[in-house]
Amino acid sequence: MEDQGKSYDPLDTTLTFVNRKNDLDPVASDDNDSSLKAQMSCGHAVTPDVLTDVCRHQLNQGNYKFKCPAVVEEHPTIRLCNSPWSYQEVRRLADLSVEEMQYFEENIARLAAAEYCEIQTCPQCKTSVERKDLSNLCVRCTICTSEQKKIYDFCWQCRRKWKGPGPRSDRCDNHGCNNQDLQLLRTCQMTDLPQVRGVGAVPSIRACPTCGQTVEHDKTGCKNITCPRCQVEFCFVCLKVTPKCLETSTHFMPCSDGVAPRQTSIPVWHRK
Repeated sequence: MEDQGKSYDPLDTTLTFVNRKNDLDPVASDDNDSSLKAQMSCGHAVTPDVLTDVCRHQLNQGNYKFKCPAVVEEHPTIRLCNSPWSYQEVRRLADLSVEEMQYFEENIARLAAAEYCEIQTCPQCKTSVERKDLSNLCVRCTICTSEQKKIYDFCWQCRRKWKGPGPRSDRCDNHGCNNQDLQLLRTCQMTDLPQVRGVGAVPSIRACPTCGQTVEHDKTGCKNITCPRCQVEFCFVCLKVTPKCLETSTHFMPCSDGVAPRQTSIPVWHRK
């Protein structure tokens, strides 16, 4: 789904136009880019097509709270702008079509809901069930229990009728019930972060240290990423939350504690 032919109306007085390169396009230059650029609230210049692509990429990565990814050079350090953009600002300056607005708003709503509750589909009646105790895999479907006049519990992990004693946090007694995310953390390939100097092999899958959501780094930009579920920013290399990591490091430099090893457990999210 590419955005072709988007351009600003030069007579639009609601936008602030600037005569400089597109700050979101790393290959853009003043010499070959004559398109009209508008200024975001953070001060960076954008074109509607590139802004659309950037925000769609963030949304597809599970981030519905949009942030400016422009690189800011403050000698001797380099950092990302990371200024927040409201959806209203993105919608306006990206010149979203009706179809694009529907896509953005449906995914924003889905991701926002996932931030505040754990939702799974009951394997029997297919209704949405919320898991309130994140340390218990045995979940009761109230719909099935009510209709069948007997308790119906299912396993949050393997999504089959619960078998064995409960509550349990590791697995039920169904054959093959295991934590796929934990298995992925143990067996994922190693990767590198090309723009982070001095950092070698890093596990390609990490569990967010705050909520346990499994995430990947897209291998662009700095070493810090924002968890798509809890929205906490953390370092993909050392697994510290970003403010703690940056006490002894920078966005594009090695961590003082080096590369954290593969994770052998998944953090449980204790929502406040």
